[in-house]
Amino acid sequence: MISEVSRATVELPASTRAFLARPDTATLTTLRPDGTPHVAPVRFTFDPATGLARVTTRARARKARNVASTGAEARVALCQADGFRWATLEGRATVTDDPERLAEAVRRYTARYRAAPPAPPDLVVLEIAVDRVLSLNL
Repeated sequence: MISEVSRATVELPASTRAFLARPDTATLTTLRPDGTPHVAPVRFTFDPATGLARVTTRARARKARNVASTGAEARVALCQADGFRWATLEGRATVTDDPERLAEAVRRYTARYRAAPPAPPDLVVLEIAVDRVLSLNL
């Protein structure tokens, strides 16, 4: 059975929080300017206390350009899967190069993956305000 949790009203079950804390890769789905989906493998962090997911990337990467071109209406989905177990985080995304936000994203990434993320000169962070969590078999 697929379960759905609204971050605005319900805490995530411990099993979902534990699954999302694993140092796995996920897919990030954004929408191109023509409306077609773009799916890319990413590493990410998620803070269930604030409902904020973060993905570091290059400013010129397609995913960052897709979010930037959509503005405040950019909706994205992050999906982490392991066989028939999965969790998808959906929400509104923004792109920032703010040094404090980048430092926080790098700190969290390094803690989760035990290595710093790549550091290209045009590093940005996609911040996703998660408002829906879907999961199966967690």
